[in-house]
Amino acid sequence: MANSLWHEFKKGLWQDIPPFRLVLGTCPALAVTNSVINGIAMGLATLFVLLCANISVSIIRKIVPAQVRIAAYVVIIALYVTVADMFLAAMFPPISKALGPYVPLIVVNCIILGRAEAFAQKNPIMPSIMDALGIGIGFTMSLAVMGLIREIFGFGSILDIKILGDWFEPWIVMILPAGAFFVFGFLVALVNYLSRKKAETVCH
Repeated sequence: MANSLWHEFKKGLWQDIPPFRLVLGTCPALAVTNSVINGIAMGLATLFVLLCANISVSIIRKIVPAQVRIAAYVVIIALYVTVADMFLAAMFPPISKALGPYVPLIVVNCIILGRAEAFAQKNPIMPSIMDALGIGIGFTMSLAVMGLIREIFGFGSILDIKILGDWFEPWIVMILPAGAFFVFGFLVALVNYLSRKKAETVCH
């Protein structure tokens, strides 16, 4: 049982890491990762919604008619997205403003609905929790790494702390949509390369 739960958790950290392996959740990954803090905040908001949605769907999976399950899942997800959005607006107004409409758009994030439909509705609570934690943490790490790269080259800082001197000329493109696509493409290629090397090592 413990090994099974660990497997459900760790798969989201690499094997099924959403943006780079499953290519899911790319809209927020590209839109809000011009800084580390924005990436982490978006990732944690998604993790909260994913965890709560997986638990709820797992609990009600045997009582919701198949014909209306998608609609029911969307309502459940919307409830938790509203909670996350209001919490950020109340406790962290600058971050809420920076993330803009992308927190409410978690409702239609294919990661959330995909895990509810593909996993939580077929599994008990504990595996669903571990699945949500693994996928959610993997997604948060992905956004944080993208934010780190873009903030360093776009602003010369990390978490608003200047790390590059006056000699550094910020790459404006890194804080624009084009920079997001460039970093995303680079990381997808890197993850695929490392996965291929790992597979070759295992085969040999």
